[in-house]
Amino acid sequence: MGPFWELFVWEQGLIALVFFCKKKLRLITMSLENKSQMDVFQNRNKPIAVFDSGVGGLTVLNDLLLKFPNESFIYLGDTARLPYGSKSSETITKYTLQNLKFLNNLEVKCIVIACNSASTSFLEDRFESVPVFNVIEPTAKFAVQQSKTKNIAVLGTKATVKSQIYTKKIFEHNPTIKVFSVACPLFVPFAEEALFEDPMTNLLAYRYLSHLKPLDIDTAILGCTHYPLLKNSIQKALGSQVSLIESGHCAADSVNEFFDKTFLHSQSQENKSIKILSTDENSFLYELAKNLKVTDHRLIFELVNTV
Repeated sequence: MGPFWELFVWEQGLIALVFFCKKKLRLITMSLENKSQMDVFQNRNKPIAVFDSGVGGLTVLNDLLLKFPNESFIYLGDTARLPYGSKSSETITKYTLQNLKFLNNLEVKCIVIACNSASTSFLEDRFESVPVFNVIEPTAKFAVQQSKTKNIAVLGTKATVKSQIYTKKIFEHNPTIKVFSVACPLFVPFAEEALFEDPMTNLLAYRYLSHLKPLDIDTAILGCTHYPLLKNSIQKALGSQVSLIESGHCAADSVNEFFDKTFLHSQSQENKSIKILSTDENSFLYELAKNLKVTDHRLIFELVNTV
């Protein structure tokens, strides 16, 4: 029982310890993998949440419905506090965080910030543990890919234009592009009043946009979800040669790419629903929601308080 024997015993004990630790590590890894798979299984049938300051985000919801016909959705229109675009960045941030917290408590699998003004105040990709998508990054990227003349117009609210977020994102993809930003604050109340095909809307669009026509612009970002509702008037003011970029399909593509990577596509085709939540009575919101391109989703309307 000399020192060589003691060394041999010590080595065998060390080997046994290493073997035990490796086995334990494998069990822990397998447990974590199983938990991760279970989390995916539990999360993928949760609804997708979308929020906006009012009715405009329904244009984004419509594109999401076309992309994800098997998903359930929760739409929050913060109609009690619209419009966001004329408010300070501090106020918009406060409203955005309140809405994110409210939706997170509803057990959703992701949140799409449809409102451009709200997107400028929250560019992170997660709120707590929930994935968050904003409309600005994918829309800016798509506009850069589309433009041939490298002259892009950005139409937005005062808050979005002041933030210069679209200019920054466009320059990240191509710093040689010329960006012409125009604040169009009255477009939102016109959209909320359903003045889609009205002579006053045509005059307003011409007032805001006519100075852009000589600038060889071939692409215009509709940097507010309300603006697609007025796209006929906007197209007339800019000319038929200008492609209007809506953020809804860009956001839908971004969410779809993420779901493909994380296996979050819903596996259930039963009991699909769209909950339309609003923070104040808004008959126009309800009317537009009934015209969504849905198949067998149940439409549910509810007044809520997000504060």
